[in-house]
This record gives sequence, structure tokens and C-alpha cells, in this order.
Amino acid sequence: MNIFSGFKELLGQINKLDGSIYLKGKDFADVYAKNIALEEEIAARTKELEQANQTILTLNSVWDMMNSSQPLSSMLDKIVSILHEDMNYHYAGILKIEYDENNNSYFSVKSSSSNKSIDKLFEIMNESLETYKLPYVSNSIVVKAISERQIFSTPDLKGIIKMFFPFFSDDQINYVMSEMNSKTCTVVPLYNGKEDFGCVIVSSDRDGITDTETNFLALFANQIELAITVAGLFEEVKKQAITDPLTGIFNRRYFEDNILKEAERSLRLKQPFSLISMDLDYLKKINDTYGHQFGDLAIKTIANVLKREARSIDIPARIGGEEFNLLLPGVDSRGAVIAAERIRKSIENQALDTIGGITASVGVATFLEHSDRIDELMELADQAMYKAKLNGRNQVQIAQKQNEINWQKVAVETFMDILTKKRIPVDDETARILNQKLQKIKSEDVNSKDVLYSIVDIISQTYNQMYKTGTTKSKIILAVMVAKKLDLPKDEIDKLKLAILLYDIGNIMIPEEIFNKKEPLTDEEKNLIKQHPVIAAREILKPISNIQDIIPIIESHHENWNGEGYPGKKSGIEIPVTSQIVLLVDAFYAMTQDRPYRQAYDIDEIVEIIKSESGKQWNEKLVEDFIYVVKNESIQ
Repeated sequence: MNIFSGFKELLGQINKLDGSIYLKGKDFADVYAKNIALEEEIAARTKELEQANQTILTLNSVWDMMNSSQPLSSMLDKIVSILHEDMNYHYAGILKIEYDENNNSYFSVKSSSSNKSIDKLFEIMNESLETYKLPYVSNSIVVKAISERQIFSTPDLKGIIKMFFPFFSDDQINYVMSEMNSKTCTVVPLYNGKEDFGCVIVSSDRDGITDTETNFLALFANQIELAITVAGLFEEVKKQAITDPLTGIFNRRYFEDNILKEAERSLRLKQPFSLISMDLDYLKKINDTYGHQFGDLAIKTIANVLKREARSIDIPARIGGEEFNLLLPGVDSRGAVIAAERIRKSIENQALDTIGGITASVGVATFLEHSDRIDELMELADQAMYKAKLNGRNQVQIAQKQNEINWQKVAVETFMDILTKKRIPVDDETARILNQKLQKIKSEDVNSKDVLYSIVDIISQTYNQMYKTGTTKSKIILAVMVAKKLDLPKDEIDKLKLAILLYDIGNIMIPEEIFNKKEPLTDEEKNLIKQHPVIAAREILKPISNIQDIIPIIESHHENWNGEGYPGKKSGIEIPVTSQIVLLVDAFYAMTQDRPYRQAYDIDEIVEIIKSESGKQWNEKLVEDFIYVVKNESIQ
């Protein structure tokens, strides 16, 4: 019995041990399972943290771009790169809503990442993706996302391709998709302020889009919209600096910069380019008959024709008033005449409200054919345009090659005479430097007009230390704009250019301390200043034979319309209109500059001062046209 009792007790202990081992095993299994679950949760949380960190870095990158004032195109490229490379989307692209000439909507590709499917698109298309106009399909997922301002996803990638490329066959679409690993396409709407901008399109290998991804893309889109707004402002400021505000085409400054670059390229490659210069016919008559708003309409119409007819590499520009230039890279004179005639006919065929129709006179000149100097080329094109006007308007004239341009040649010879014969008290070193500049005009790479302007600036600064470099050029530009608005003939405008260069030269005979005096001038000092037109005309310029027809303009450039000017007390039509222009341009630029006794005025203040002197110092019509030019043209 004792043996059985002992065995039973041992068996009980064994069962107890088995139970304990079973319970322990179960505990270990539970712990193991919990560890596995915990590890999986840690991995998931780690992945979420990594995604969150990547999101923060991505958003920081966009924020940094907004503070860098990058151009819009660079910024969009960077955004696409972030999505494609950093966020691991198979494809990323940005589409912008555009409008054609009939105001129909379409999408343009502003930036696109590359992949094998996109490369296959290029194989099929006859044009680049950047220039292709993607259809704007009103019931598509893309337009729906933009109009409803929501993010949408679709697995129908084939449908997306078919929508944007409706001319593709099924075989072509299958060919494009043959190496496409994406399963989902997502459309994220973008806005520029309150306006629809377009959308971001991304594709991935995921079966759908999660809430986390949707939230990220929404946040990312908000940052992109801020970036677009900032970059858009940057682009607008840049655009305003190079475009004419009335017409939207390039301005004089941009044109002059680019014709110099084109000349360098032309000389290097021995390839010609052409310049078309055109002038709206009868603008003064349109303004007087119908009002300035219709004159502006006529001017904008010519600009629109130029934009429509010009190639993408051509540069159309409004030079001032009703005058336009068109730069044609790589085009010889024959091709330029064909283009000019096409533009002339297009202008003639425009039907305008109230006015009816307009015409333009057009001149053509070709670099390396008519001249290899920019200033001469522009003058020759201008002369050809004036010839078209004299021959009856509404026609194209081609330039005739000349050895020298008359008014510039006269100016060069005049200043060389003044300096070599010491007709003005300039020190020997200054005279030597100026004569060197004049001699350089004969070399091929020197712009004679700019040299002449710089010479006048230097001479003016010898007696007026506050005279700003570049003022002479600005005066010439403004004076010519006003003269053209008054419909002055070309020979009178050439005389005006010479007068602007020479009219103030008599001031060099006046003691410097008078110009820099802060206190009111004495009567004796005032009388001395009043003599400077006579000094310039009779003592300095009269002995120079080739400028005798300029002297009357200079003698009268301080005569007032009401007869209260000097030195001859002339009034009204006794005063040459060119003298009145010189006086008004001189007064305008004097008021834009600081003086020892006052600060410079702003433009609005100057305009009010000039208006107050209308009919007194200046002819009313001249004041009206002058103010129009100052307010509506680029004169700097």
C-alpha cells in the first residue's frame, strides 16, 4: 500500500509539473505573440514617422523655394522632382489651364517627370509634350477635381491617356502602358489665389489612396499654391520690367538689349537678321476725331497682329507712341520683306469699332546686308519707314545702304570741331578723352548714338555736378516721342535730335558757382543765365557751317508761348515747335533731378506743374501730347 501511495503521490506531482509546464508554455506563446504584434506596430509607427519626417522635409523644401524668388518654371520643376524622387511617385506632372485665341480652355504641361511610358508618348507624338495642348474635357476626373476643389483617384490609367490623347489607337495606348507599373492616378487641384491654376497629377503602384496620403497631398497642394502665388508675383514684376503696359508686348529697353545680343550672335555666325520698323498711320487724326481711347485701340491692334504673326523666336516691341519694331533672327532681307508685307496686310484687314480700319507704314533693314552697326541699322529701318509714309503710307519700303547717317555724322563733326578748336573751356585731358570717343565711332563695334550721348553727359557734368549720366539719351527718346506724336516730318526730328545734343552747351560759359548756388540768384546772375542760348548759338555754334539750321531752334528754346520768355520775347507761332519741345523736355528733366535749393519732384507733381503752365510757357496742344507720352510710354 505504501508503494501504491508513493506512486500515486509521484504521479500527482508529475501531473502538477505537466500542468505548470503547459501554463508556462502558454504564457511564453502569449508573450511571443505579443512581441510579434508589438514589433509590427513599432515598424508601422516607424514607417509613419519616416513618412511624417519626409513630409516635413518636403514641405520645408517648398517653403524654402518660396523665399528664393525663383522663376515659376524653376519652382514647378523642383516640385515635380520632389514628388517623383523624394516621395517615390512613379510619375509626377503639373498641368496649367490655358486659353487659345478663341478663349477655349486647354491644359499645358508646365513640368513633367520622365519615365518609360512618357518616353513612349514622345515616340508617338509629332511634337513635344511641353508644346502639346492637352484637351480640356469638362466631364473628366481632372476637370472635376479642379472645379470641385477635391482630390480624386482612379485606377483607370488607360482612360486618362485616352482623354488627353484621343487620337491614340488602342494599340498605341497599350504600347504606352506596356511598361507602366502604376496602378493608381491621383489628381490634386491647384489654385493661384482665387483663380483656378491647374492640377498636379501623380501615379503610384498602390491599389488606392489612403487618408494619410490624401491629407499629405492636400497639405502639399496648399504649399504649392503659396509657391505659385509668390513665383507668379515675381514673374509679374519681371514681366512689367520688360513689357509695354498698354500693349503687353516687349518695351524699348528689352528690344535694345536683345538686338545687341542678336548682333553679337550674327557677327559670330555670319548669319543675317532683319529689323522691321513700323508706324501706325494717322494716329493724330484718330485721336482728334474719335478720342485717345480709340487711338489706344488702334495701337493695341497693331501689337496683337505682331504677336499673332511673329514666330516664337521673333521679338515684337513697342518703341514708343505708335512706333513698333520686330526683330527677325536668321531672316535675310527677302524673307523680311515677305514677313513685313504679310503683317501690313493683316493690319489693313482688321475691322475696328467706330474707326473702321487702320494701316501702317513699314520699313525693313537687314544686318550684314545694309549695315553691320546696330545704331545705323535702326536708323536705316526708321528711314525706310519714313519713306513709306512720304510715298503715300500703307506700304513696305526696304532700306537703302548709306555710308553715314546724316544727323549722327553732323553731330560727330560738330563736337570734333568744338573740341579741337577749343570753342568751349574744357581741360585738355577731358578734350583728349572725348576726341578719342569720337574717333572710335568709326570702328565697327561702337554705337555712335551712345557715344554722342555720353559726350554730352560728360560736358554737362563739367558745369553741373548733379547732371546724371544717361539723361541725354532719355531726353532724346522723350523729345522724339513727342515730335512723332505731333506728326513732325523726319528732317525736323533729326534737327530736334541735334538741338537736344547742343542746346545747353552755352551753360559751360557760366560760372559753376551759379549752378550750385543755394540762395536765390541776383538779377545780374539771372541775366547771365538768360544769355546761354545766345552764347550757344552765336559764339559757339555759329562758326560751324553744317549746323546753321539748328541755331534758330537753340536760340528760341527759352521763349515762352505767352511771350514772357527770353532772349527775344517771341510768342506763339513765332517760336519753332522744336524749340518748344526742347524747352519742355529740359524743364521736365530738370524737375526730376535734385537741385541745391530743392529736392526732385515726382512724376505726378511734375505733370501738375506742366499743366499749370499750359498756354503760358507752352502751347496747350504740346502739353496735352507731352503728358500723354509721359503717362503712357516708357521714357526711362
